[in-house]
Amino acid sequence: MLPYFKVPSRSFHFALAGFVALVGPFTRAETWDVGLTENGTVIEATGADGRASTLPTILLIGGLAGPDASVGIVKQEFEKFQATRSDRRRFRLLAIPLANPDHAPLSFPPAGTAYKDNPESHALWRWIGVHAPDQVIVAGDQDFGLAAALSQNEVAGMGRIPAQSVKARPGILGSIKTVSLSEAHNDLERRLSRTPRQLAEELARFYGHDFDQPAYIQAVALTAQLRLGHQDEVEQLVSPFINGSRDGLARPTTVALAGHLVFVALADRTHDQRYAQQVRRTADLGFTASGEMKESMPFHDEMSDSVFMGCPILASAGRLAHERKYFDMAARHFAFMQNLCLRADGLYRHSPLAEAAWGRGNAFPALGLAWTLSEFPADHPQYNPLVQAFQNHMAQLARFQDADGMWHEVIDQRGSYAEYSATAMIAFAMQRGIERGWLASASYRPRVDRAWRAVLARTGADGRLMDVCESTGKQKSLKDYLHRTAILDRDARGGAMAMLLATELADLR
Repeated sequence: MLPYFKVPSRSFHFALAGFVALVGPFTRAETWDVGLTENGTVIEATGADGRASTLPTILLIGGLAGPDASVGIVKQEFEKFQATRSDRRRFRLLAIPLANPDHAPLSFPPAGTAYKDNPESHALWRWIGVHAPDQVIVAGDQDFGLAAALSQNEVAGMGRIPAQSVKARPGILGSIKTVSLSEAHNDLERRLSRTPRQLAEELARFYGHDFDQPAYIQAVALTAQLRLGHQDEVEQLVSPFINGSRDGLARPTTVALAGHLVFVALADRTHDQRYAQQVRRTADLGFTASGEMKESMPFHDEMSDSVFMGCPILASAGRLAHERKYFDMAARHFAFMQNLCLRADGLYRHSPLAEAAWGRGNAFPALGLAWTLSEFPADHPQYNPLVQAFQNHMAQLARFQDADGMWHEVIDQRGSYAEYSATAMIAFAMQRGIERGWLASASYRPRVDRAWRAVLARTGADGRLMDVCESTGKQKSLKDYLHRTAILDRDARGGAMAMLLATELADLR
């Protein structure tokens, strides 16, 4: 339930149904998972609309000291608000009745690494920041400094939010008079008003300016820079790998394979065969010296990431070289990775070491297969099976998009944090699927719109991003994935994927 904002006239339009669901008044209570406690308990929030979507938003919090009397009071206040006729409600209401269910020690602003240290404090702080209420009321005898911290500090990079602590007693909401828009609210409105092109240009100031070694993060950012028309800088950055002074495959890795995708974009724009040769040279790693297909692309490390790292470069080579063998190898590698990592329920485990459906471990197959299919000839015998695999995965992912439009650090784990990069990648895949006719627009356009709005809300003008999972190799347990660092800062990976999504939505291909 993010604040209302006026959408400026622009070429990119939100689907009406998805837009109203996000910014219009609620017809029923909405619910969120705020986060997970150290012991794995889900912290929950709920919300209800006011008489108009332009009204300010109040957040009422109870249970900061654990399951005490304030929990019941907050629940009663929310139920009373809901029972009031909607045309008489003077504000919108968010409520977190039991903010600290395990009675953990809290500190605000939170210290340590999110969400490894002080997970309850970090979860509350960041959730409050991105929902940008105009006033926070903490009910109870102990607030652990939350009210003062909200009032005096930028909240997760979103501006200050007036807050106060009050005794837990009936009638708390009745004492609210006039509420002004908070700094956080105003910042959120500015963020949400940006067009895809504007966000892409904003991010381009901070991301996509290096290419020391071919790697997927840099390649994605440079592909977006090319879409924005910055070809001269990109060609200059990659020139050492074209003029022979450096060899991008001297020590090949899985990330280096996808790092060569920037040469696909350059080959398409310049028709320079030197770029096409770099693509083909990379794709040839999938074949033996005698030209036979290997079992899979090398360096996959059994991780689902390899759907993206290996398949698009093969399919791109097939298109540029007009050779079917590369498409055959792309289909073979995809099937190999499915056998390793696809779960029976249609989500991907990150690797055979653990069953956890890691967020980016599903976003890589989503993005990778969308990219691959974009290059694949429709008359290839594996085209339709690949489209079906893509549709099946998108349908499963759609089930787990949250109320804000996000996908999470572990896709199917309630309370795991809403993860920025996976959301951008999955939204790109869905957008590409809509564009190419693989997905029904009526079903998936609202999902893309919600995801785009969530990315906007979590992207600062200074390039700072909210909750990007750190670099992650094979982990041994669900707990290991749940406790990966959630970055609140500039991050090259998240920035690259957001640029890719923004340029796709702006139709800058």
